Amino acid sequence: MAFLIDTAFDSGLSYIDTNGTRIDICYGTEPTNYTQATSTQSCGNDTVNTGAPTDGATDGRRVIVPAITAGSVTDTQTAAWWALSDGASVLIATGPLSASQAVTNGNTFTLDAISITFRDVTAV
Repeated sequence: MAFLIDTAFDSGLSYIDTNGTRIDICYGTEPTNYTQATSTQSCGNDTVNTGAPTDGATDGRRVIVPAITAGSVTDTQTAAWWALSDGASVLIATGPLSASQAVTNGNTFTLDAISITFRDVTAV
């Protein structure tokens, strides 16, 4: 398959846009479920509003999680991952931070904007 209509990408990305409301920074290994992302491995979080699906930077389609300027640090750790969830029960997406970040309980953290991209298909 060498073509997939943007609407197909946008269906999945719209789910992320509608439901992705909480971003956590996490330590240890990459979280694989909601509890790890928001509790046992979380060392800070903030509320987010992702943007609607748009063209990807290179190809495909994407949503952008906006930059965080004052997230709440809840545990003294070294954050290495981000985790996007619905803030209730569903882990939506995770990824590595561009660089590990030592954080201290009671302080704030910042993150650059995060692009969640579905790349165009290629022929095999």
